[in-house]
Amino acid sequence: MENMQAVNSFVAAYLKKKGFKEAEQLLEDLQNKESAPIDFHNDPELAKFIHHFSQSEDDVARYQYGYSKLRSWTYGSLDLYKHELLRVLYPVFIHSFMDLVAKGHLQEARTFFNAFREDHELMHSRDLQKLEGVLSQSHLEEMEFARSLRQSKVNIKICQYSYDLLLQYLHKTQSTAMLGVINEHINFQVSSGQPTSISDDAEVVTLIGSCQDAANQINQKEIHWGLLEDSLEERLEKAGGLLSDSEKTEGENKEGDVDETKKRSVEGGKQGASTKKLKKDKAINATAKSARPEANTTSTAPRVKPELTLPIMPTEVEQSILEDLRNRVHLSSVALPSVSFYTFLNTHNGLNCSSISHDGSLVAGGFSDSSLKVWDMAKLGQQAGSSTLQGEIDSASSEHVVGPNGGKRSYTLFKGHSGPVYSATFSPLGDFILSSAADTTIRLWSTKLNANLVCYKGHNYPVWDVQFSPVGHYFASASHDRTARIWSMDRIQPLRIMAGHLSDVDCVQWHANCNYVATGSSDKTVRLWDVQSGECVRIFIGHRSMILSLAMSPDGRYMASGDEDGTIMMWDLSSGRCITPLMGHTSCVWTLTFSCEGSLLASGSADCTVKLWDVTTSTKVPRNEEKSGNPNRLRSLKTLPTKSTPVYSLQFSRRNLLFGAGVLSKNM
Repeated sequence: MENMQAVNSFVAAYLKKKGFKEAEQLLEDLQNKESAPIDFHNDPELAKFIHHFSQSEDDVARYQYGYSKLRSWTYGSLDLYKHELLRVLYPVFIHSFMDLVAKGHLQEARTFFNAFREDHELMHSRDLQKLEGVLSQSHLEEMEFARSLRQSKVNIKICQYSYDLLLQYLHKTQSTAMLGVINEHINFQVSSGQPTSISDDAEVVTLIGSCQDAANQINQKEIHWGLLEDSLEERLEKAGGLLSDSEKTEGENKEGDVDETKKRSVEGGKQGASTKKLKKDKAINATAKSARPEANTTSTAPRVKPELTLPIMPTEVEQSILEDLRNRVHLSSVALPSVSFYTFLNTHNGLNCSSISHDGSLVAGGFSDSSLKVWDMAKLGQQAGSSTLQGEIDSASSEHVVGPNGGKRSYTLFKGHSGPVYSATFSPLGDFILSSAADTTIRLWSTKLNANLVCYKGHNYPVWDVQFSPVGHYFASASHDRTARIWSMDRIQPLRIMAGHLSDVDCVQWHANCNYVATGSSDKTVRLWDVQSGECVRIFIGHRSMILSLAMSPDGRYMASGDEDGTIMMWDLSSGRCITPLMGHTSCVWTLTFSCEGSLLASGSADCTVKLWDVTTSTKVPRNEEKSGNPNRLRSLKTLPTKSTPVYSLQFSRRNLLFGAGVLSKNM
């Protein structure tokens, strides 16, 4: 009996010390009602009540104090292990915030969020902007992004010693709130040996938007990544027409050089520069002869049947493409491409996007004033040589333009959208151009008739991207409404709607065989969709920020994706795994394109550079090197800086000349 009284006194003193007045009053009332002392051990209901009340009143302090101490300890760790331990802070931070909201401590949750958000602003600004909108418990269920975070875990790769250090800290401090968050929301993948490299952060932390198990299950689906049967390249190879430079006769080389000279004068639009390009190409060809380029990767790719009904190509167009293929320059790590770069001037921050036709003869720009403008490079060259491009684009915002020689404007103005134009894409033959805008529509224009042919309506919000398929006729769009859609030119309604992303679909790209479409999203994932069924067949997880650009290799086996942080990831479509991250850009990667034989990848960024990457080396890294974090796998062949011009678009011509476009920025 005395022991029970001592326990009661101890509990009463504890409740008074902690300030739990309601629980203290309840205890006193119960003691007054019953002469016998209360046995907490045999009264589970009361014990449960006191435990719950104690926990609820002390939640805020436990989370704020626990996270603050964990943060201080992490930043004070040894440098060798600090970068690994810092990976734990972000998931603990967001889940602590959401736990406080879920338990009804809304004002305290907001204070906690504002106190520590600055630590994570650099890497996770978009996530924080979304979570900032969580103002009540119902928002956790209604907001899909928050709900997906609560239902899934974060995968973190960490070395054994860092893991042991973290466990020792948690047990020593007895921080139950932090321990609970870590147990519930973090899955550690512990590896033996040395800590992983800081440069590998993009690979070792995966904040999963959808359940990892679901992604793994989807990635088990079979895909056929090969090229279409009876393609033009296949026909040319069978006929023996696709030869390396060293196998061509001297006469054929001379003929090819003449054709190349004519082609470059149209492609570049600068008569004086075509001779220089020709000389450079001859030098490249000479280098390529000694280097003996590898066999064309597309020749080894398996063949698949088309799932879509393909349009019939006119004979004269087919002959023109075959001629380009015969005279293609073979590129490699020792034979880099010639580059023709177009710079928009004095656009007054009005240019949102640019696009270049496959032969480089047409350049399009989409503007914030809802206009689409197309420049014909050949006409620019005829009117005023290389200076005309600047003179005309100086007046790009004017509707009625008189050229420097008193002639008509050198661009074609397409008016029809009622909002800023965010994307434009040329058909493979250059006879059509598609544009998408904030007015939720996609418009088809004829470059021959200079007129709007069709307005496609279906999206509910702005359309960020639109891309023609490699065969034309079909196109894909990506929107703020979190869907991508497949269309054909002859139907005003979409053929397929692909839904599954948790945020905006920012970019879209067709597979080389037209049977698949890839989408990149602000939810930091890339998805691959089957065009015929509309199903998602791959989810690629690993980026740390929104995906802004995609590119497919010509053989259809690999895909490259670029994000807002400047990271490029090379993916194997069949396995769904990242082969290697390509790091070097310091800002958004806005455009990616593979060379025609797939040996090089070109990337354009807001950091005002074009980078050329050796794809052949990057996709053939030994497994042991990949695990050891050998930096040699990130093979950047060359960096081409521009004159304060963020790179908006890149495009390889069929002859492997690289075209680029961007707008001069005075702020850079």
